[in-house]
Amino acid sequence: MSSVAVIDYGMGNLHSIAKALQHADSQIDISITNNHQTILDADRIVFPGVGAIGDCIHALQENGLTEIIKTVAGDKPFLGICLGMQALLTDSEESSGDSDQNCELKTQGLNLIAGHVVRFPEHLKDQDGNTLKVPHMGWNQVHFNVHPLWENISQASRFYFVHSYFTVPDDKSVISATADYPEAFACALARENIFAVQFHPEKSQTAGLQLLRNFLHWDGRV
Repeated sequence: MSSVAVIDYGMGNLHSIAKALQHADSQIDISITNNHQTILDADRIVFPGVGAIGDCIHALQENGLTEIIKTVAGDKPFLGICLGMQALLTDSEESSGDSDQNCELKTQGLNLIAGHVVRFPEHLKDQDGNTLKVPHMGWNQVHFNVHPLWENISQASRFYFVHSYFTVPDDKSVISATADYPEAFACALARENIFAVQFHPEKSQTAGLQLLRNFLHWDGRV
C-alpha cells in the first residue's frame, strides 16, 4: 500500500488535510507524523502550514525536521500547502509572528525554491474601485499551465484561499498557476518532484479533491 506522511510540526489542525487525502483515495496509508523515519520511509510527502512563517521555521528546527524535509523534497513526490508553500522559498517579509510589512527583518525559509515571500500591498482595489481586504480570503479562480496535478480540473476552477503573503520565485518558469488579487500572483509552484499551492485543496471541494487525487497517483515526474 502506498503511504503518505503529513508532516506535523505542532502548528494547526492537520486532520482536515488527512481526511481529504483519505477521501481522495481510501487505499492510501496516511500518517500525520513528526517521526523522522516515518517521513523518510513514506512514498509521498505533504507539508501543510498555518500561522506565521517565523513560528513555522522555528518549530521545524525544534523538531529536527528542517533537514528531513530537504532530504525528502529531493526525490519524493512532495506537496506544500499554504504556509508549507511559502516556507519552501528563500525568505519572507513576515517575521516571527509579526505581520508588519515594514519590518526589515526577513525570516529565512528552506530555500528549496529560490525566491521571496511578500505581503499584499495595502489599499488594494478591484477593477470597479472596490476595496480588497488583506488577508485575501475566500474563493478565487486559478489559471494553470500543463502539469499532472491539474489533470481533470477545469481551467479557471475556484479554490479556497486564506493568506496575506504570496510567493515571488526568482525563476518564473516554476510558476504553475496564478490567481488575481487584483494583479496576478503565483498560487502554485512546480519544480521537478515538488508541487506547492497557496490555496487549501482540502477546503476546495471537487477541484481540491481532484488535485489531491492527482498527487496521490503522481510519480514526481512532469
